[in-house]
This record gives sequence, structure tokens and C-alpha cells, in this order.
Amino acid sequence: MSNLPRVVITGVGLTSPNGNDLPTFRKNLLAGVSGVKPYNIRYVGDTVAGICDFEVTRHQKRKEARRGTRAGSISVYCAREALEDAGLTIDNEAGTVGGRVKSRIGTYIGITEHGNVETENEVHNVAGFDYDLSFWSHHHNPRTVANNPAGEVTLNLGLTGPAYCLGGACAAGNLGLIHGMQMLQLGEVDLALAGGVSEAIHTFGIFASFASQGALGSHEDPTKASRPFDLSRNGIVVSEGGCLYTLERMDDAVARSAKIYGEVIGYHVNSDASDFVLPNAERQAECMTSALEKAGLGIGDVDLVNTHATSTSLGDLQESDALRRVFGDSHDGESRVFVNNTKSFIGHTMGAAGALELAGNLPAFDDKVVHASINVENLDPGCAHAGLVLGEARQVSRMDTILNLSFGMLGINSAVIIRRV
Repeated sequence: MSNLPRVVITGVGLTSPNGNDLPTFRKNLLAGVSGVKPYNIRYVGDTVAGICDFEVTRHQKRKEARRGTRAGSISVYCAREALEDAGLTIDNEAGTVGGRVKSRIGTYIGITEHGNVETENEVHNVAGFDYDLSFWSHHHNPRTVANNPAGEVTLNLGLTGPAYCLGGACAAGNLGLIHGMQMLQLGEVDLALAGGVSEAIHTFGIFASFASQGALGSHEDPTKASRPFDLSRNGIVVSEGGCLYTLERMDDAVARSAKIYGEVIGYHVNSDASDFVLPNAERQAECMTSALEKAGLGIGDVDLVNTHATSTSLGDLQESDALRRVFGDSHDGESRVFVNNTKSFIGHTMGAAGALELAGNLPAFDDKVVHASINVENLDPGCAHAGLVLGEARQVSRMDTILNLSFGMLGINSAVIIRRV
């Protein structure tokens, strides 16, 4: 990667179950505030979920939001917030954003899936009219195509550059970030909006499927339902959310004296090729080591690993095994690798997870504080790691490099490495 242009993050736009901007999100992570709440969805009934409460009409007209999708609204909100955070002004008359022509701005959004929400809603609707298809929405097709979230961003912002979604299961947020970086390095675009979004809580099918697998998380206290690494963990808490980054080439960012959150210095994506849902520790370890090799780093150069762990019994064990394969069981002094988990606060935001969880850790470059993993009341010995931060946030002496992990069904693994600038 040394011969390619350097790419940096200059803006963050997000909505999560416990915060609709990075400062609030970070504050709640450090304070141990969960965003998981009671939730009821048709056919499934009472359960728990991570629910976002961002102001849709902040960046969309009500008519636009009604015609579009929840994932589209999340994407528009995050994109607008990311540009604003980056200090880039939209000039519709000149056809530019921050001085870049709109045809040179790319939008790359990772998604787990798209279209299930709208299809379920339409089937439910026509069932009330004895399946008279004249009641089927004529907006259905543009709502359900896989590029919908990215397309809604281009319509809202008037962007004419490349825009599409990347289906990467629960690794999709990392994939959006990786792809945006690649397009900048190839010179295809001059600015990228990249990350991931999810509207998963609005489809009953995902809850029903996890329940049938015995993998739907529950607890008498909703805020404790998402508990990766805990011995009593019992499954995934389904959540919605989104995070898009403004990505720029380093030279461009420096030239305009932009605030820089961090530089993307390494990544890798691979496949398990072993099971539909059960992770493969060996392949996950290979993904991490390959990302380190691309970044030119050794294990002692990594300060923090943000884990993917979802609170499933076997999934957490496999990832913990992968971490031990790469980093060993302990690290002392300045070379110690700290490990945390963000899903314990917000549940699993699916296609948004990789991007959103990375965002919550980026401020550590400035304050040198590692947010904890909460709800681990009885650590599973198989998930133990010397650097695991539990219960309360921890002040550390060094924070220069973050390794962000995100894995998904059908055996897709992703790792992204961000360095402090």
C-alpha cells in the first residue's frame, strides 16, 4: 500500500441506539450507557432491540422519507452529518461539495441485506385486502433494490458520482470503508462517503430466524441482553443504525487543513469456506495477520482490537481463539494489546456494525481511553484475554493503532487498521 495515495477519515456521521452523533455516542460508551430497549414486532411479539431516534426531517422532507426506506433515511442522515463534520459545504449552484464536483464524489454503503422490510410490509398490507394486488405499493421496486440506501443519498445530495451498496453480511460496514478507500487510491473519485447502515429491526424475519436457531438474545433487563464473552450469553440483540465516513486523500485533507480522525493503513477480507454460520478461528486469524502485513505492522504495534463478538455461544469462542492465535495470551508494558467490544452497548447493528463500532473507538486517539465491554458479569474462561477491558473504561499510555474486526454469515471476515495521524 506504500505506493498508493494515503487515505484519511475527515468526517463522521452516525446514528446509534445510544447516540446520534460521535460526541454523544462516545460519552455513553465511556459512561457504560446501553441503548438496548424493550421492543415488540409483529408475529414475534415482545423482545429487545437497539433502536435509533435520530431526527429524520433534519435532512429529509416528510414526503421523501415516506417514499423511501428506513435504511435510506439512516444513510441520508449519516451522509449529511459526515459532510458537515468534515467542514464540507454543499453548493448546489456550483455543483460542488467542498469544492469537489459532484460527479467525482462516490457513495459506498455496506448492507447486510435490503428489501426484506418493504416486502414484509407489503405482503402484510395486501393480506388485509384479501391479497388484492391493486393495494401493492408502486414504490416497492425502488425501495427494495439493493442499491437503494446509496441511491437515496445521491437523490438527497444531488451527487452524480458512483453510488452503490456492498452486500457483506455483518462485515459490510468495514467493506464500505475499504471500498471507499480503494476508489480514492485508484483516482476514481476525489471524495468518498463510505461505511454501513442497517434497518434490521423492522423485519420480523431476522428475529424469527435467530429465535429458531436459538441465537436470539434475551434478559429480564434489556440493557444486559447483549453480553459478549459472558458465560450466560444467549444470543444476538438485533439493532439498527448507521455510520458513514467522509474519506479523502491525505494530501487533499492537509491542503485544506482538515481535522483528521485517522488514516486507513491496512485491511484484509477473506472467507472461511467451511460453514454457513459457524465462524472459523483459523480463517479469522489469517484475516488479521494479512491486514497487519499489508500495514507493515507487527502484533506489538497494535494498541486496541475492537472485537466483532455477537454474544453467541460458539461465535465468541471462535473469535477469542483467533485472537489468541494472533496475539497470544498476554502482552506486557507498552506492547500490550487491549481488547473491547461495542455490541455490549448497542447490540448488533448488522451491516452498520463495522463502521459504527470503529467510530466509537476513534476518539481514543485523542483521549487515550479504551471504552469497556459491559455486561460481562461472569467471564467465559474460553473468551479470556489479558487485554480485555471489562466493566469500566481504562486510561492507557499509548493509543496509535486500532484493529477493527467485523465478520459475517457465509464465512466472510474483514479487518481494518486505522492509525493516529
